[in-house]
Amino acid sequence: MIDTQILEIPNPNHPYGVRGVGETSIVPPLAAIANAVSNAVGVRMTHIPMSPPRILAALEAEREG
Repeated sequence: MIDTQILEIPNPNHPYGVRGVGETSIVPPLAAIANAVSNAVGVRMTHIPMSPPRILAALEAEREG
């Protein structure tokens, strides 16, 4: 079970402090996907989109370095 909490934190980069409607809810799914990709292929992806070419490049960089 996941307990959610709504935190109202103003956006310092906007004159009125507002955020986009989906801005706060999009962060947890991306972290879960990044963890799933890391568990599946053994490489931590730190940038999105985690596209197949980027994953392949990360795997090749890991192998080389």
